[in-house]
Amino acid sequence: MSKWRCGVCGYIHEGEQPPAKCPVCGADGSVFELIDEEGAPADTTTEAKPVKAAAEKRWRCTVCGYIHVGAEPPDICPVCGSGKDAFEEVIEEADTSSKAPQKKPVTGSAIGSEKDPGQIDTAQAPASFIARMQQGIIHQVMKHHIHPVSVHIPNGVLPISVLFILLAMLSGHSALQTAAMYNMVLVVLTLPLVLLTGYIEWKNRYAGALTGRFKLKIGAALVVACSATIIVLWWIINPAVLQSSFAVKGAFVLLNLLMLSAAIIAGLIGGKLVFRD
Repeated sequence: MSKWRCGVCGYIHEGEQPPAKCPVCGADGSVFELIDEEGAPADTTTEAKPVKAAAEKRWRCTVCGYIHVGAEPPDICPVCGSGKDAFEEVIEEADTSSKAPQKKPVTGSAIGSEKDPGQIDTAQAPASFIARMQQGIIHQVMKHHIHPVSVHIPNGVLPISVLFILLAMLSGHSALQTAAMYNMVLVVLTLPLVLLTGYIEWKNRYAGALTGRFKLKIGAALVVACSATIIVLWWIINPAVLQSSFAVKGAFVLLNLLMLSAAIIAGLIGGKLVFRD
């Protein structure tokens, strides 16, 4: 049975034909390439190949792995916001020994390239136990997508907490205020895992790129973390904050809305990086 690799995310499909759409990243079936058992592009030199026009060139963003088709790379990557100089043309080069054509190596992020960032090269494993343990943690975080999984907890609980605060103000029910406080405590407890895995993801999957979108996402995440921590401390110091003066209560609500807005911004950018729509 033939094997096909997605040129965007590296997903391997087995079948006589590539899938119409990649089940992992949603890329079109045209970006799949036939590979052999070792994972190298299969030798298809015996079959007639159509000549690609200039407009059919494929360009890969070395930061996020986005594939652009056209005569020239885009000025700005629509996924991660990297500049035109971050793109490299995906070129198939046939050697003189009639071996399988090799693709031009890609620098930067390994998304869509020959090496998945979640895979560890054991031949280059560090000698110390601590370094190997750190490498193993990074491997597991990347392999099992711990960051997008863990971020669902605060992203799901945080809006409920803000909703309970607003309902508590309107209804005067103390139970809603208590529920909001416990939900916010849960958010704060999960944030260290979210921030740590997010940092690992950014450094290893996106090569620590500091484009405008990454700066905005990092800034929004820090706003959420600081705001949530202040809100919990505020509640501990003044449990009856929603029964305080209008100015104090208004400042507390505005802080919650700021936190919610930052979480939405971070989530939208994260979704763009994952789904690339």
